[in-house]
Amino acid sequence: MFRSGSFVAEHATPVAPEQVQPNGLDLTAEAILEPTGGRIGRDDKRIGERDPVEPDADAEAWALSPGGYVLQYGERLQIPEGHIGFVYPRSSLMRNAAMLHTAVWDAGYEGRGEGLLAVHAGIEIEPGARVAQLVLAEANHDGTYDGSYQGENLE
Repeated sequence: MFRSGSFVAEHATPVAPEQVQPNGLDLTAEAILEPTGGRIGRDDKRIGERDPVEPDADAEAWALSPGGYVLQYGERLQIPEGHIGFVYPRSSLMRNAAMLHTAVWDAGYEGRGEGLLAVHAGIEIEPGARVAQLVLAEANHDGTYDGSYQGENLE
């Protein structure tokens, strides 16, 4: 069963009232990075360098050309035990020829997560804009998340 937006909001900070939706919590854009490569092996991984994209001073927004970017969310999230998290793009992104791709968020994860922002046509995104929605579903699980991304982007 999926949980209510108010339940999801209890597991995130900071949260403004307009972020709480009937079935989830809107996540905001905190930073956008341009990745320069990486490697995924059978037994290890290497995350490539990432260059910050600076907002355009005149538009007070990131002016993004077609390509792939890493979008960091502004909220600190904690996926509670007995749950699994899914992040979906807001429809405004899709309507502007952009898509947000994410992975499963395991029980026990805590951090300010990231998604792959695929831009198919130019788009401007303001810092703090709502770009995604986190939903939580009840789930059985074997243990909790203890991977290399635990606590990411919390500094």
